[in-house]
Amino acid sequence: MIKKMEIAGVHIKLDKETKDYVAKKIGELDRYAPRNSRESLHAEVKLKEQKSKSSTSSSCEVIIFLPHGQITVLAKGENLLSAIDQAESKLKIQLNKYKEKHDSPRLHRRLTRFIKRNN
Repeated sequence: MIKKMEIAGVHIKLDKETKDYVAKKIGELDRYAPRNSRESLHAEVKLKEQKSKSSTSSSCEVIIFLPHGQITVLAKGENLLSAIDQAESKLKIQLNKYKEKHDSPRLHRRLTRFIKRNN
């Protein structure tokens, strides 16, 4: 679970259910980050709702601060929950890319040795 998470609503007042949903969805993304950087994860979530005469649209912007950079994702949807779900799926992909780039090569070496021994 991401220990430090800031959830803010822009032009809307967030209820407890929405905050809990964000904490559940975004907070559990630490398992996709490298182990050595899980302690220093910090997430900022900004939820926005734009209302026009014809329709309403919502957006969810998530910024995750990592030791070697940050990941920013912006997702739009018909309502807040769909925008949060889209942001979560985008963050999973970005965190996996970050993990491949910044994770230590020891695991890769162990796996290749294991495969060579068993062949």
